[in-house]
Amino acid sequence: MIATQRFLCFILLACFFAACQTKKSSIERPGRKTFGQSAKKPSIKAPEDKPAKVEEIERVKNTQAPSESNASRQQPESGSTPVSPRVIDDAVSKPQYSTSAQQYIERYKSIAVREMNLYGIPASITLAQGLLESGNGNSSLAIQANNHFGIKCTSDWQGPSVLKDDDAVDDCFRSYTTAEESYRDHSQFLLRKRYEPLFELEKNDYMGWAHGLKKAGYATNPKYADLLIGLIERYELNQYDQAESSLEKNRREERVLQDIAEVPPQKEAEEAAAKPPVAMKIHEVRRGDTLYSIGKLYGLTVDDIKTLNDISDEKLSIGQLLLVSK
Repeated sequence: MIATQRFLCFILLACFFAACQTKKSSIERPGRKTFGQSAKKPSIKAPEDKPAKVEEIERVKNTQAPSESNASRQQPESGSTPVSPRVIDDAVSKPQYSTSAQQYIERYKSIAVREMNLYGIPASITLAQGLLESGNGNSSLAIQANNHFGIKCTSDWQGPSVLKDDDAVDDCFRSYTTAEESYRDHSQFLLRKRYEPLFELEKNDYMGWAHGLKKAGYATNPKYADLLIGLIERYELNQYDQAESSLEKNRREERVLQDIAEVPPQKEAEEAAAKPPVAMKIHEVRRGDTLYSIGKLYGLTVDDIKTLNDISDEKLSIGQLLLVSK
């Protein structure tokens, strides 16, 4: 009897255990699909928002470094309105010390040599003219507009410009980004019929060029050639002039004279108006000179000389060049 009861209990426990196993297997396990169910598509995680600081950095980078195509589209159109010329301020603060002739020569001699090799104008002549016409680089035009040779605007001038009283109130003068541009414009200004004979000279013939410039009407001062030659020999500017072989001279002449021949008469007349003959009286400061004594010599007041030369005090140095003509 007892054995029969134990057997029945064993059977009941076995059935209960089997029922539990069947129920457990019917429960869906995570990551698996039950039979007859379609598989769920994995959810796509939305991108996280970038921090505001990161977005700002990327925005600045895109602004500062546009693509080449975008950069080209941002260029101003050729027909855009030109910038109005600014007025030269003669009262602008000057450096504590003015540029000396020797400093000017050291700064611009290589530019003058490049122009000589390209056009045949002696480097010594270009440097001497720059010294005279810019007052060793201390004129308001040279300082504020990089204009070392006083060339004025023409109707076809597309570059920036400045206004300065000269032959008329608010005369328009060309303004350059660099002094190199002023030197190049000066060389091209000389490519005219009236100066054509000069380009047939040797490019180290500074005396021939000095007298030829005066004869062609570059300046009204009767001693202009002597002024140039005096500066060249005093500062030994002819050391920068270079001789050329006959073949080099012929090639250079052919190229330059062709450029001159292509200048239309109307353009030549306009260029002449852009740079009228240099009318200047230059005084070279010597030992014992004062602004008062120089003024008495030329019929000027001390204030006149200060105004003409854009200087604020009465300190002078030997060899300094002063404009003494109104």
